[in-house]
Amino acid sequence: KQKKMGSEPLTHLLLISYPAQGHINPLLRLAKCLASKGASVIFLTTEYAGKDMRTVNNITHKSLTSIGDGSLTFHFFDDGLPDDDPIRTDLPAYIEQLKLVGEPFVSQMIKNHADSNKQFSCIINNPFLPWVCDVASEYHIPSALLWTQSVSVFTAYYNYLHKLVPFPSYSEPYLDVPLPFVPLKYNEIPDFMHPFSAFPFLGALILEQFKNLSKVFCVLADTYDELEHDFINYVSDKSIPIRPIGPLFNNPAIKSASNIRGDFVKSNDSSIIEWLNSKAKRTVVFISFGTVAYFPQEQMNEIAYGLLESKVSFLWVVKPPSKELRLKEHVLPEGFLEETSGRGKVVEWSPQEQVLCNPSVGCFMTHCGWNSSMETLASGVPVLTFPAWGDQLTNAKFLVDVFGVGIRLGYGHLENKLVTRDEVKKCLLEAMTGEKTERLKQNAMKWKKAAEDAVAVGGSSDRNLDAFIEDINKGCGG
Repeated sequence: KQKKMGSEPLTHLLLISYPAQGHINPLLRLAKCLASKGASVIFLTTEYAGKDMRTVNNITHKSLTSIGDGSLTFHFFDDGLPDDDPIRTDLPAYIEQLKLVGEPFVSQMIKNHADSNKQFSCIINNPFLPWVCDVASEYHIPSALLWTQSVSVFTAYYNYLHKLVPFPSYSEPYLDVPLPFVPLKYNEIPDFMHPFSAFPFLGALILEQFKNLSKVFCVLADTYDELEHDFINYVSDKSIPIRPIGPLFNNPAIKSASNIRGDFVKSNDSSIIEWLNSKAKRTVVFISFGTVAYFPQEQMNEIAYGLLESKVSFLWVVKPPSKELRLKEHVLPEGFLEETSGRGKVVEWSPQEQVLCNPSVGCFMTHCGWNSSMETLASGVPVLTFPAWGDQLTNAKFLVDVFGVGIRLGYGHLENKLVTRDEVKKCLLEAMTGEKTERLKQNAMKWKKAAEDAVAVGGSSDRNLDAFIEDINKGCGG
């Protein structure tokens, strides 16, 4: 518990998020954890994201919500662009625009808080906003980074930036990478580091944050010590203290604030959980590819026919692509919904955390984003890996070969390979009823138990969060 001076909490924190759902949710979970431990937390992102958040969730601009011994307040800043501005789909230009308007806004906010005697004790940002620690540094305010990928991926970037091991190049594109602990094949590294990447800008952006690491006093990671112990020690010894504080979504301290979320879309189907409840234990395959990954129509057809032919029960999230991306909506094969009626359900959105915790779910076909990977590990659900790009390729490798909870199904976009309906059917049956099923489930339950222990009072992640707050109150340095 934190000491209080009068009625004012001791610790004022500012958390600043890049305005995408996969970035907002982990940082918002951290905000709630810190508030539950007595901090006064302001969560800041753009008004463009704020509009959706306020519509869908229990959120109001500048209104204070008590959580545990502390509080959480949302602030939204105008990114200076009309809603339909094409810059929104041009990531490098949009990132630059956020810096242009964000820096002066955050500076002013820092001054206002100092003037009203509520100076920020620490500013925390997530990757894609590397300028935040520059602003914090200018005002001599300690800053920290919430790393929202795995620490093994952090290790890969660290080795890439400092040229500690060879990585694929144009002259040697199929080079394997001898990273410490777990060597990776050329198609298992985060593909932003591969010369053939379709998104080299994202790799450059993440490396910008790495170059700024000297300005943060520690990196908070949404993982847990038991899961990535070797990598956490490696980075902490070689580079910067890593404090694993996850799985954030699983933290019991924030269960009372579960209605405060960062979702942009509300489920229009309240019957999802009821439908799952009607199914037998571990008989449903849950299929969801996150908020950004987009697969070609041909691939969606093969998944559909694989489901059709395997006869398994399934809940499939077929999300319309983000309007800014101007991509075609997917169409399911003719007659698919009729033929799978009763044993299958197709929705545009689902409450993923609740779905994964439902006893009927026996397997998760996932794009292997880190948020989804953490949620499935902490829920004890085995996976079929279907990565698209970025760190998803590395996460898929770890889920299958290191954590032992998955079967490899898809390939990254870079390989341009179609996964056929026969492969989909084979892997579905293998995961649900094959000889591997029990072993996958046992491994998944082991990681679930370790995740619960980590976030329980006195667990490794809980102690790390306490130590982080203590560092801030002592003026950091740790």
